[in-house]
Amino acid sequence: MSLLLDQAVRLPDAAVLPHGEHRRQAALAALLLALAVVVLLYHATFWSMVELWARSQTFAHGFLIVPISCWLAWRQRAHLTALAPQPSRQGLLLLGALGLAWLLADAANVPVVEQTAATAMLPACVLAILGWPAVRLLAFPLAYLFLAVPFGEVFLEPLIDFTAAFTVTALQWTGVPVYRDGNNFSLPTGNWSVVEACSGLRYLIAALALGALYAHVHFHSTRRRLAVMAAALLVPILANGVRAYLIVMLGHLSNMRLAVGVDHLIYGWLFFGVVVVLLFWLAARWRELPPPRAVPSVYPDAGMAGMRAAIRASVACLLLASLWPALALASHRHDGAAMPATVLALPDPATWQRLHDAAPAWQAPYAGTPARFAATYARQGDEGAPVGLQLHWYARQARDAELLTHQALPYGARWMPLAQRVQHVSLASGALDVRESVLGHGGERLLVWRVYRQGGIVTARPALVKLLLAQAKLLGMRQDGADIIVFAAYDELAPPPRARLQAFLRAAMPVIERRLQELPHGH
Repeated sequence: MSLLLDQAVRLPDAAVLPHGEHRRQAALAALLLALAVVVLLYHATFWSMVELWARSQTFAHGFLIVPISCWLAWRQRAHLTALAPQPSRQGLLLLGALGLAWLLADAANVPVVEQTAATAMLPACVLAILGWPAVRLLAFPLAYLFLAVPFGEVFLEPLIDFTAAFTVTALQWTGVPVYRDGNNFSLPTGNWSVVEACSGLRYLIAALALGALYAHVHFHSTRRRLAVMAAALLVPILANGVRAYLIVMLGHLSNMRLAVGVDHLIYGWLFFGVVVVLLFWLAARWRELPPPRAVPSVYPDAGMAGMRAAIRASVACLLLASLWPALALASHRHDGAAMPATVLALPDPATWQRLHDAAPAWQAPYAGTPARFAATYARQGDEGAPVGLQLHWYARQARDAELLTHQALPYGARWMPLAQRVQHVSLASGALDVRESVLGHGGERLLVWRVYRQGGIVTARPALVKLLLAQAKLLGMRQDGADIIVFAAYDELAPPPRARLQAFLRAAMPVIERRLQELPHGH
């Protein structure tokens, strides 16, 4: 009797197992289809990431991130198959929010936000179709994908400043006389500059990618994983300062015969390799492997209801993901439309006279073919330094032909930025914030004030300019924008001519505003 009861209990499980496994496989197939369609729908965004990987050594590690993430997910296949799908509406809400963020970034042409939102859609699909258990199981592979997004340029200036300060301080401690001017410093044997390639950003990103993978594979406790990742962040920053100091000392001691050419980069990568090997060798002393996770011998049945819910969630993901590219296509419908050429002409501001024969001290780079105005002014009866005015006006703005477009040399080939800040200026119409830059070339200095006028709103904040542009494109509003720049040259030993630029803006801004209001507004 007991044997018959035992068989009666076991038979249903044995009968259910094949159907349950089949339904789980159907849910996984629905997820893979959704992921493939998301990649296809946003292929232009993902392809822009690949192009940047191929173009920049700083982000070349992206070619390894995707296969590594796939390998890490593949390692969890047995446990993933054991999970019954638990579709989550939170995943659909997240997917919708990410789609909206992608749409705004696409309209405003902010590639890093586009790429981040598109990449985040993949974990959102996992959450929507399989639920939180699958997201927790695949947490690291899904999070590791974000390292494929080319990010980090926002840290360039702080890293350059830290490297320059560290190098100069170390030189002073070792008794080498040095004079620092921004990111440039001079030694008795020669001059040095800390540029983008010397910032250590590529070392930092590469070390973070390696450190995160090493911590995940070789450590189990969250505390030790975070400690390894923190070391992978901090050590490269300090090591890059030491690297820069050693290269400068090598050039100084060799009378500028060593470490001033290609060997400069070779020494840098060799030093970085040694630092990373030492870092992971030390971390290996505290290595701990996670305990083996047993795969259930009898899988829980997903049930027809669970499989159908997963398929419905995948269909909802496909419909929701396809909405935003369609809206983006509509928002760009006028991008190729040509506006009639406009020659900008401005009357002279009160008490200022245009110098028709004066050559401009600087030409600001710009994208596309905006209507332009450039002139040099001097105050009547004043022998002070002339003030330059440049105005770039866009009736409509398209990708790579708009008010804020990335420039390889944002200040030209001759001038190097020494300092940047936001300056508060008092005008007749009220307070105005401007973006102040101090540019240098030898002993020459150039004080540059810049302000943007987007859709009738004057601001010094690029993020607000992008948001206003996205709003204009999506809602069919006016999207005209202007880049207003005033500048004056001065000697490095003289004080910056802020009072002179302020006096010029007081007189010129009303004239500029009236002229821009007369121009046709693109929609």
